[in-house]
Amino acid sequence: MNSQIQEFDMIVIGGGSAGYAAARTSKAAGLRVAVVDAALELGGLCILRGCMPSKTLIESADRMLTLRRAREFGLNATELGVQLSLIRDRKRSLIADFAGYRQGQLQDGRWELLRGRAHFVDAHTLEVAPLGGGASFRVKGRTFCLATGSVAHVPPISGLAEVGYWTSDDVLEAATLPSSVAVLGGGAIALEMAHYLEAMGCRVTIIQRGVQFLSGLDEACSQVVTDAYRARGIESFLGTEIHAVEPFGERKRIRFQHQGQEKQVMVEQILVAMGRQPATQGLGLESVPVDLVGRKVSVTPTMQTSQPHIFAAGDVCSPLDVVHVAIQQGEIAARNAVRLMRGEAASEIIDYRLLLFGVFSHPQVAVVGAMEADLKRQGVPYVAASYPFNDHGKSMVMGEVEGFVKMIAHRQTGEILGACCVGPQATELIHEVVVAMHHRTKVQDFMLIPHYHPTLSEIWTYPAEECADALVPVAG
Repeated sequence: MNSQIQEFDMIVIGGGSAGYAAARTSKAAGLRVAVVDAALELGGLCILRGCMPSKTLIESADRMLTLRRAREFGLNATELGVQLSLIRDRKRSLIADFAGYRQGQLQDGRWELLRGRAHFVDAHTLEVAPLGGGASFRVKGRTFCLATGSVAHVPPISGLAEVGYWTSDDVLEAATLPSSVAVLGGGAIALEMAHYLEAMGCRVTIIQRGVQFLSGLDEACSQVVTDAYRARGIESFLGTEIHAVEPFGERKRIRFQHQGQEKQVMVEQILVAMGRQPATQGLGLESVPVDLVGRKVSVTPTMQTSQPHIFAAGDVCSPLDVVHVAIQQGEIAARNAVRLMRGEAASEIIDYRLLLFGVFSHPQVAVVGAMEADLKRQGVPYVAASYPFNDHGKSMVMGEVEGFVKMIAHRQTGEILGACCVGPQATELIHEVVVAMHHRTKVQDFMLIPHYHPTLSEIWTYPAEECADALVPVAG
């Protein structure tokens, strides 16, 4: 690259799901695009260390739970065992395929790919330090999209750094597993990793600061998972305050307060799974400046930051760190950048009405749209109804009877406003309601849609019918 500063219409910082979506959309609109990526391996969090590798391991965990219950279904499954190296090899093979495809997309010549760490010199200039060393160089952009993703959040617990700990990255690459693990956290990553570790034969203890798993979700959903994990032998301490971590012979001791009493747990390993935080450090955002809320980039519904020509997408700014939302944000950011360069207003806004969230625990949890607490806070009149899996024919045949489905509708119009599902295949079942909500379907119409019997999906018709019966149309 020569010493002359290159100029681009759009510079995307980060090549994960959000960044690739922004780059692809910008290029398709005719912009001159550069992608700056500082990762040692291209592909993004979801492919390399998040969604795909974790779900590959969880698939093995799900199969193990099925094998444990073989006798219940009149089958013999003897000499159950785990070959962790084979599970890891399968995961590596799949991820290499997924990552190779994304790497090919990033390197196919549609844009300038700059491998290095970027930080802002001013509102239109980046300085890039190449990954392989060498002199830094500068590039200029008319617009930008921040898509640097997130990093594991490790809280400042006394003694934790000295004693040592794992994150989910370590679990994904572990050649052997400890006999006992304390999982710190109660969100999606914590519950999924606890499910996997217990299925692989570890004794698992969960220590969660909040008073329920999956804070912010329906408390009843959390309770189903809590009870199911307890039945598997996973001990859970909720509403805790961790005081310190310290060595205890060959093990590690965690001291914490729970229900007004001092508690301690001794384990071979500690897994820190207390969520993720935006990767905004080192970007020089203060020199632009770009406003932050904590470490998260503050954005408008048009995905613009406090600097209108600088957009953001993905975990770095999102209210929910999930891939499909990151992709949608990246695409909207790019289309609005095109509008700005045409002298138009950045008019397209993101719609979180169909915000979708899933947890691959066992049982699974999935939610879409508004929950009852949201609607109460907003003063929206609603009706809600639920139906349990332990009274549903197909789930009873499957032997998967934990949990329930809930549907929420506008009390007057009947439009479906939200739903949650905790139970078998929840992350699949939720999509029937997502499609219905996309088309603004009403419960009185949903209940009339044919559902094959016996199937899991027909369970949705029961709360739909109950909600329809409870509607109170506006007079006149």
